[in-house]
Amino acid sequence: MRLLEERILKDGIVKEGGVLKVDSFLNHQMDIELFNEMGKEFKRLFSDAPINKILTIEASGIGIACVVAQYFHVPVVFAKKAQSINIDGDVYQTKIQSFTHKRVYDVIVSRKYLSPEDHVLIIDDFLANGCALEGLVDLVHSSGATVEGIGIAVEKGFQHGGDLIRSKGLRLESLAIIDRFENGTVVFKEQ
Repeated sequence: MRLLEERILKDGIVKEGGVLKVDSFLNHQMDIELFNEMGKEFKRLFSDAPINKILTIEASGIGIACVVAQYFHVPVVFAKKAQSINIDGDVYQTKIQSFTHKRVYDVIVSRKYLSPEDHVLIIDDFLANGCALEGLVDLVHSSGATVEGIGIAVEKGFQHGGDLIRSKGLRLESLAIIDRFENGTVVFKEQ
């Protein structure tokens, strides 16, 4: 998606250790007009799938997922990184290692919000090593629901996450795929 790539080139900051800082428009301060265009694009890409739920993980994916859900006219479910008193009853649970935070989270979704009848589109802001997506896919499979696809805003194509997810036969669509960082600049993969 050219609009997202241009914004990354304009406002993204490449930091040491393969980190792309996009917090001025994607995952701290959010550019809702950009999110709206991303929502339209995900709707176009997955218009053939019978999606009735969007699933993401807290926190950075929630904003994008909410805008995408408006185009599908479906609810968003977000996996929580901690048990809380306002989640009652049984939960689906998995462990996810965060690339950004360098820690492992126990991630949960209430059984009330995922069931075998659901057709799920997973949405997230970044794909690096694939651990978060593997965990979300695990939650969907645990519920008996179907993963119809995965939509990612920014994929780090030089890390193995995208290849890992695609090798499992899952439909993965990324709006911007980074091929490499070169002299502090982002170089995108041709799509």
